[in-house]
Amino acid sequence: MTTQEALKIYREKIAAMKALGHAMGVLQYDGATVAPAESAEGRGKTLAYLSGRSYEIETGPELKEAAQYLKAHADDLDPQDRREIEVFLRESEFTASIPQEEYVGYVELLNRADTVWHKAKQDSDFPAFAPIVKEIFEINVRFARYYKPDQNPYDTQLSRYERGLTMEKTDAFFNTLKERIVPLLKKVMSKPQVDDSFLVGKNYPIEAQRKFSDYLMDIITIDKDRCSIGETEHPFTTNFNKKDVRITTHYHEQNPISSMYSVIHEGGHALYELHSADELEGTILSGGVSMSIHESQSRFMENLIGRSREFIELIFPKMQELFPDQLVGVTAEQMFLAVNKAQPSLIRTEADELTYALHVLVRYEIEKGLFDGSITAEELPRVWNAKYKEYLGVDVPDDRQGVLQDSHWSGGNVGYFPSYALGSAYGAQMLAKMKQTVNVEAAVRSGDLHPITDWLEAHIWKFGGLYDPMELLERAVGEPFDPRYFTDYLEKKYSAIYGL
Repeated sequence: MTTQEALKIYREKIAAMKALGHAMGVLQYDGATVAPAESAEGRGKTLAYLSGRSYEIETGPELKEAAQYLKAHADDLDPQDRREIEVFLRESEFTASIPQEEYVGYVELLNRADTVWHKAKQDSDFPAFAPIVKEIFEINVRFARYYKPDQNPYDTQLSRYERGLTMEKTDAFFNTLKERIVPLLKKVMSKPQVDDSFLVGKNYPIEAQRKFSDYLMDIITIDKDRCSIGETEHPFTTNFNKKDVRITTHYHEQNPISSMYSVIHEGGHALYELHSADELEGTILSGGVSMSIHESQSRFMENLIGRSREFIELIFPKMQELFPDQLVGVTAEQMFLAVNKAQPSLIRTEADELTYALHVLVRYEIEKGLFDGSITAEELPRVWNAKYKEYLGVDVPDDRQGVLQDSHWSGGNVGYFPSYALGSAYGAQMLAKMKQTVNVEAAVRSGDLHPITDWLEAHIWKFGGLYDPMELLERAVGEPFDPRYFTDYLEKKYSAIYGL
């Protein structure tokens, strides 16, 4: 075998896996958006077949032999091919550690779990979901042990979403946040609260909200010829390639801000995928490198840009145009204060920047307990409710607004949640670096966000998976990760809003 022969085999097999992944992704997207409620069984059979074929290719002797040959002859490869082989062998090692029957069975389980979760959430019926979530966590523990038998299973899982992340590092990160956020929140809560009554108890027509979503996608520079928007219970983004990215939202007639920030958040994910370098397209290096880096982009657009005074002043005329009766007498400044109101709440996706990390902390601590056996699936509502009372001081009225609110566990995304808080902190450090060369406020005020998105493309997006997360971040900001950028940002912002 020659290097060129090995590369030909490798690329053909990766193309086949990409095609299967595309087909599975479309089925999963369809299932979460427009498919009939009873369609899960048939879709599950198709997903099982396709995932089985993908498993056979990924773990088969032809691809393995070609990849190992290329690893042994790495000096003959260009840097991109060398990196791709490194990443492929790392990922395929995990897949190959799982027996095929279990791998395929897990794909079927997740397809079924999504349907069960949707109904359980609708009915606020956690007992209906409990057996599923128990099985999902047990499988993830087992898979982690297959892959890294000598490593703590939850450390293994964290590192699969953010390479190199461990419980020790995550604990230290959250401790840093708590030291600054908890006292700051107490000061904020001692002050008179922001008036957001104009957002409560009024009907904001769904059709007008859909028009607003289209407008927001344009403002944040999304190419709608390559990115569409759908509707689902829990907003998410999926990408099939850089010319086909799908975002979703959920409209609430009496809460237009929920969908507004879902669109901007998911739009941040979409921008990352849409701007991966062309030469990475079709390879396993296309798209985002990790979930924390991905969340840094969505949280960047949602909060650092989308909740800024300049952004609200920019979009407020459009809001008045679409919702004239609902916003009569309301000013842009009132809207800015309303969307930045800090108040402990029940729903993570609607939480303010200040309390958001505490929502993530609840989920992180619960996942640790489910992995080490100190929490059982049956205990989840009780533990969830107790932690919300402890960290946020709120009483959870039902499972729909409590333990069933997120879709992540039903989708098998166990170990994902810390990415949200880490992403927020990464984004703050990126913003500080960006401001050294970009007048961010002026760009937003002008309505042309390209100076911002151009910086992100040049420093984050175009690199796809060429670098591991921490290396990519350090290359972008010129120094190691420092969560104090985030806590400093929060203190400055909320001190100004609440006159601390």
